[in-house]
Amino acid sequence: MIKVTLKDGSIKEVEQGIAIIDLAKSISEGLARMATCAKLNGKVVDLRTILDEDCSLEILTFESDLDGKKAYWHTTSHIMAQAVKRLFPNTKFAIGPSIDEGFYYDFDVEKNFTDEAKLKIEEEMKKIIKEDLPIEKFTLPKDEALKLMEDQPYKQELISEIPEGEEISFYKQGEFTDLCAGPHLMSTGKVKAIKLLSNSGAYWRGDEHNKMLQRIYAISFPKNSQLEEFIQLKEEEKQRDHRKIGKDLNLFMTSDLVGSALPLYLPDGATIRRLLERYIQDKEIALGYKHVYTPSLATTKLYKISGHWDHYKEDMFPIMKMDNEELVLRPMNCPHHMLIYKNSLHSYKDLPIRIGELAHDFRYEDSGAVCGLERVREMCQNDAHLFVRPDQIKEEFGEVVKLILSVYEDFGFKDYRFRLSLRDKNDKEKYIDNDEMWDSAESQLREILTELNLDFYEAEGEAAFYGPKLDVQIKSALGHDVTVSTCQLDFALPERFDLAYIGEDGKEHRPVVIHRAILGTLDRFIAFLLEETKGALPIWLSPVQVKILPITDKHQEYAKKLAEEMKKEGIRVEVDDRSEKTGYKIREAQLSKVPYMLIVGDKEVQENKVSVRDRKEGDLGAIDTAEFLQKLKEEIL
Repeated sequence: MIKVTLKDGSIKEVEQGIAIIDLAKSISEGLARMATCAKLNGKVVDLRTILDEDCSLEILTFESDLDGKKAYWHTTSHIMAQAVKRLFPNTKFAIGPSIDEGFYYDFDVEKNFTDEAKLKIEEEMKKIIKEDLPIEKFTLPKDEALKLMEDQPYKQELISEIPEGEEISFYKQGEFTDLCAGPHLMSTGKVKAIKLLSNSGAYWRGDEHNKMLQRIYAISFPKNSQLEEFIQLKEEEKQRDHRKIGKDLNLFMTSDLVGSALPLYLPDGATIRRLLERYIQDKEIALGYKHVYTPSLATTKLYKISGHWDHYKEDMFPIMKMDNEELVLRPMNCPHHMLIYKNSLHSYKDLPIRIGELAHDFRYEDSGAVCGLERVREMCQNDAHLFVRPDQIKEEFGEVVKLILSVYEDFGFKDYRFRLSLRDKNDKEKYIDNDEMWDSAESQLREILTELNLDFYEAEGEAAFYGPKLDVQIKSALGHDVTVSTCQLDFALPERFDLAYIGEDGKEHRPVVIHRAILGTLDRFIAFLLEETKGALPIWLSPVQVKILPITDKHQEYAKKLAEEMKKEGIRVEVDDRSEKTGYKIREAQLSKVPYMLIVGDKEVQENKVSVRDRKEGDLGAIDTAEFLQKLKEEIL
């Protein structure tokens, strides 16, 4: 007998050599039916794994976590590959991994997949599911594995790269066998609802010098109702996609002549960005921040001192050589601010020193990762660095949290969580290798968050390379966790730049740096706002707050006079003086998400009134002009 400790802490005694799926059956028949894979001593394994020693075991299902879903989706990718093999026998198979939302498979086919072909593949997949084929795992030595895949060049390439002595496993279902590490479900019949989503070209191994393959994206679920919910969510995502909204509202554009992931802000989009810049800078100035401007590039020497060169250079643009200097576009602003602090001698009385900047940073993002304003190669960061004494850490960190909460209240954000992001102790490449510094920083930050009475959870491997941080995860309208604000505790950079202040004892002491970004990057923040509001931004942030619609040409003079009065009050207003029907103008303004439309005709001119239409509530009736203007100013403030 061996003892198995389950996730809930309970201990089960089972016969040695029992498979995980049999263990699940012994615990619960329902659990066995839902099981997709398991975590054995922290490692995701196949349900066929034989238990032969005491272990920590968690049986995973589709509902339990992402690993459970991925086993389900990876099994379905093999079902899709088998269907393609049946329909297109000459296909060469590449890879078919699960991803965060479904799976894909890359195929080398004679002709690109048409919509008709995809329908046939989906129907064939349903047949394979109905056949309920057992899925069997087996292993082979390298020479036999290569022989088995002799007509599959992509599989042979992968097998050739597997180190000698390492297991080479295959999964077989009916007539189809695929090279795979697993895990998989026990049979094809465990999959229920499927949907092919899209297809595109994809270079083998993401290298443009390799052959272009055909990639099909798909997803599957244990229940049809889950698939229906997913399809509805996808439709909602299309409506909320900030790229679509940005195009519809004429906020930003891109051009191949400028380059990928380098958006151009159009007048209305520039207005939104300018308002956000003023908003956050005014808040920071009121809290004692001093704003600076620093160059968007620097020598490689600077980033070697900071550590970015060792830990971040793969995400930086290539070196530019000029005279005797090697320059790079900066990925972030920390090193520049360290030098600004170091430019003067500081007393303990001077601290805290809060240096802020709306800074332009550059990241060498892969073309497959860029997305509208959400992920760009040049971004504007709402950045700041607080130089504090050790005894000021808690208070200053608390003030940053207060600022974050104040901003979220202004924007109406309510559904968010605090995440304490820690390093992965085993990843010596990603993080500065200083155990003492990390242990101290993580311990202090955990203590600060506890004393601030913040409800937080911990995430290993999410820290910055130089220190732990607090990330605020906002739940978006589509249910995604989005990181907007971040606050980081840093003992490393002050040491690397030899920063100091003169203490009360007349001796030099090392400050601590708090890195923080409240809005994150303005580009990503705008993308987030557009998707949350579907483009119907709060009135203070709307590029056009009021649109005046004269019914005929004879009402234009009154409309323009009214517009001038509003402009003097700082209201962003436009007059639609086109020779179009009023109904058409209203629809246009409604689609443009303008908060208020003012219709003016004979009656309005005679009585010095406006007929007001709200973008949400519709027709509000005729209102005295002065009364409406006062109401508008109060709402904007």
